Amino acid sequence: MDIKKVAVVGGGTMGNGIAHVFALNNFSVHLVEVTEELANKSFDMITKNLDRQVKKEVIKEEEKQNAIKSINKTVGLDKVPGDVDLVIEAVFEDKATKLSIFNKLNSVVKSDTIFASNTSSISITELSSTTRPDKFIGMHFMNPVPMMKLVEIIRGYSTSDETYQTIKSLAEKLGKVPVEVFDYPGFISNRVLMPMINEAIFALMEGVASAQDIDTVMKLGMNHPMGPLTLADFIGLDVCLAIMEVLHNGYNDSKYRPCPLLKKMVAAKKLGRKTGEGFFKYDK
Repeated sequence: MDIKKVAVVGGGTMGNGIAHVFALNNFSVHLVEVTEELANKSFDMITKNLDRQVKKEVIKEEEKQNAIKSINKTVGLDKVPGDVDLVIEAVFEDKATKLSIFNKLNSVVKSDTIFASNTSSISITELSSTTRPDKFIGMHFMNPVPMMKLVEIIRGYSTSDETYQTIKSLAEKLGKVPVEVFDYPGFISNRVLMPMINEAIFALMEGVASAQDIDTVMKLGMNHPMGPLTLADFIGLDVCLAIMEVLHNGYNDSKYRPCPLLKKMVAAKKLGRKTGEGFFKYDK
């Protein structure tokens, strides 16, 4: 299947990054949000990020302008064009919300449209169960999307080989490196990463070392580009908690138990960079 027109549902950090990359690669993109205000905010962020790429001479001004022209702000799922070839859902990590989106779009778009979720941990098989299982796949981009090369491509139980090959080829056209992953909780990236972050939070809670020192050990001792607590702040502590809960529930194994300090910070709305404070403080 030749993908030409794409709808990206959700204009947050991941959604606007995905729309940005598709637009830069000459795809027609419908950026879908629930209100005009949120759609404008997302579009403005894409424009800002494109400007940054022009300034750094990563892209040319002409490429930026063409990308901007390729993006259509779309308010409401019912306004998604029926002839889109691919829908990528990029909303927050909540299974019921994602299912609701796909169930509604199932009757809006054509029957051969591929559905993809950018979920970082929720079962693709479960998300696909009420719509079009053979044309449903996980397409997990990394943050920040314009910079990060990896895309985890997750097969659900019924994902067809044709769907997989189409999405693999599409990822390569976007300049990404696709990695095939089967449908287990957390896939690969978060099954390995999140327990490390969670253990760093346990170490902080137990007073083993300060947040700064924990991060310094991992940066200088393990050659990580940033420490696990800084990374948690960057991802969002609410997202980290949601993923740990998926891992804990999915494997029923105590080694995935979310740290009580993580749960307490999320309850206190100390979510990291997006709220100005997590394990560290930030200028909003």
